[in-house]
Amino acid sequence: MTVALTEDLLAFDREHLWHPYTSMTEPTPVRLVTGARGGELEVDGRWVVDGMASWWSAIHGYRHPVLDAAIAEQAARFSHVMFGGLTHEPAVAVGRRLVEITPEPLERVFLADSGSVAVEVALKMVLQYQRGCGRTDHPSGRTRMLTVLGGYHGDTFHPMSVTDPDGGMHAMWRGVLPGQVFGPRPPAYDASPASIAEWADALRDLAARHAHELAGIVVEPLLQGAGGMWPYPPACLRILREVADEHGLLLVFDEIATGFGRTGHLFASELVTPDVLCLGKALTGGYLTLAAVLTTDRVARGISGSEAGVVMHGPTFMGNPLACAVASASIDLLLASDWPARVGAIGTHLAAGLAPLRSLPGVRDVRTIGAVGVVQHDHPIDVVAHPDAALAAGVWLRPFRDLVYAMPPYVAGAGELDRLVAGIGAAVRAG
Repeated sequence: MTVALTEDLLAFDREHLWHPYTSMTEPTPVRLVTGARGGELEVDGRWVVDGMASWWSAIHGYRHPVLDAAIAEQAARFSHVMFGGLTHEPAVAVGRRLVEITPEPLERVFLADSGSVAVEVALKMVLQYQRGCGRTDHPSGRTRMLTVLGGYHGDTFHPMSVTDPDGGMHAMWRGVLPGQVFGPRPPAYDASPASIAEWADALRDLAARHAHELAGIVVEPLLQGAGGMWPYPPACLRILREVADEHGLLLVFDEIATGFGRTGHLFASELVTPDVLCLGKALTGGYLTLAAVLTTDRVARGISGSEAGVVMHGPTFMGNPLACAVASASIDLLLASDWPARVGAIGTHLAAGLAPLRSLPGVRDVRTIGAVGVVQHDHPIDVVAHPDAALAAGVWLRPFRDLVYAMPPYVAGAGELDRLVAGIGAAVRAG
């Protein structure tokens, strides 16, 4: 690509294209991607390690021949057809695979078209279930959700309402969003039994006080993602299950960011089974947008008992054949691999490589879980200087708030992980 064409593309982008959480009038710089392969991106004409896996979705890396073939083969048949009144083999196939690999009670599948939409659908399911079961003992019915501080569930309105109201990027919408009930953030992953018990007591007390108006509980299990990259103990999931059962609430696990092996478990739902499970991101291996909401027959029957009798949602691109075809191929590819060993090796490499950064000025914490490595500062970071420093070291990172972190593709080898650790170190040292 010529220098003139590159400059023309970047100039148009700067003047006309909005990027996520970026000002249109004073945009931060963007870099031009011209290629991708394996665990690397060609950025500004240079091949660099992708530490983000395209926001945690490209678990198999880029240009994987199996996934490329799945897209091409389906496109040769048909690329899209409405899901209202029609079905097709790719949708049936991916639904069957999801039912097979998730806990047994989760056997009803809604194919959404993005993570935020999946959470929207899940919350609608919870509310309709309570209506269908006649649980409207509160004057306004059971219409509120219990969640915890530090969470992030998406950028559309109901998902924003269960995202951390202060640190979750949506504070400006306070007063407009539905008012939800927020419990304390779960304790750290290595918390003592006493700390877990203290958290549990606070959560139980909060749930008891609001039980008459609550419909369900929604959390990101094991790892809170964009709310702070915060891993917490599996014991907290069992407590959430107990609280939900005690008060007749539905438990929703948002595994959009961390499903398909990222935390070292295929799904956290293997540890504790929710009533509703949201999946996305890595579902298609990063190729196309697709999400899924799985729930139980009990929940489906409760929804059918509501006045509508149906789930009141139906996206235009629901069950898109291209996305479903590549999702099935991605799931098969993952399960055919020794992904636990691969994720474990990445985690070990990140833990060892990032540990020395604890001693640097301005570093508050270093933590890892599965194939995730996080360095937390004691101050907000420079969202321009930090990526620039990492890129100069041959790595693409996208830090936010006070965090420099990595979630690389599972195909990253030892050499790429060495470069990734060096890039994180360079970003951290950028201040």
